[in-house]
Amino acid sequence: MFRPQIKVVDCTIRDGGLMNEWKFDDDFVRAVYHACAEAHVDYMEIGYISSEKYFSRAENGPWKFCSEPDLRRIVGDNHTELKLSAMADIGRVDHDDIPAKADSVLNMIRVACYVHQMDKAIEMAEHCLDKGYEVTINLMAVSKVMERDLDEALDDVAKSRVPVLYIVDSFGAMYCEQVEALAKKYHAALPGRTIGFHGHNNQQLAFANTIEAIIHNCNMLDGSLLGVGRGAGNCPLECLMSFLKNPKFRVRPLLKAIQDKIIPLSKQIYWGYHIPYLVSGVMNEHPRAAMAWMESDRREDIVGFYDSVVTDDTLA
Repeated sequence: MFRPQIKVVDCTIRDGGLMNEWKFDDDFVRAVYHACAEAHVDYMEIGYISSEKYFSRAENGPWKFCSEPDLRRIVGDNHTELKLSAMADIGRVDHDDIPAKADSVLNMIRVACYVHQMDKAIEMAEHCLDKGYEVTINLMAVSKVMERDLDEALDDVAKSRVPVLYIVDSFGAMYCEQVEALAKKYHAALPGRTIGFHGHNNQQLAFANTIEAIIHNCNMLDGSLLGVGRGAGNCPLECLMSFLKNPKFRVRPLLKAIQDKIIPLSKQIYWGYHIPYLVSGVMNEHPRAAMAWMESDRREDIVGFYDSVVTDDTLA
């Protein structure tokens, strides 16, 4: 369980922001930052880099944009071992929106794309490499990707300079056998590259699937405090850090941040395992319908949600 190559990425602010339009106040973000630094988490993904041509600051909080003044207001010059990351969604950010690494406290840019966007993702990732950043590509919704399309995407990555590719179970639809098969496929196509895993918890399998990814040599692993994230949320960071026997890790700072910040947040927004998210996960569908239901006054009418999206009683 202790493998020094394993790196842990906290996604609390970035993925959790999908539930509140990234409107975390500074004290909240600062508490997560200090907790991650004290716990010796390897990376904290502090939000997205997005173009203000496509998104409004009136509707989205600062962690949708990760401007340098906002980042430095929280972390200063980041005199810690914790590396900072931001995610760039293909189609929602331009090359010019990403500053040179020399001008930023960010260390890593994670480029998120769907399979049909892989050419653009590689172009963006190599642009970020040239600017001095560590880089990953996070191939989203892989549970929906046809095998030939995936093979072509992996071949494109193999011809690129991209050092890390993520398996992303965006819909929380995957089981351990699928994680195993994808990990083996990615490794075979990308020898010598790092493979990462990002799971969602629709079927309460995000932690188990992350362990399966570890078994099959995935060495970048995502989690978030108390699992906060879009819909059913992510692998709980405190579970993952407790499982990994790296002697540098400390869990208590994470628990303090959960107690002080995440539990109060859970009384305001609803993430985590709920039946509507289970249904969307089993159906291998985007959780947007389940999220809308959970935000409505019919949140507790789980049979109503089931009947609204399922045409028979087998979830087929």
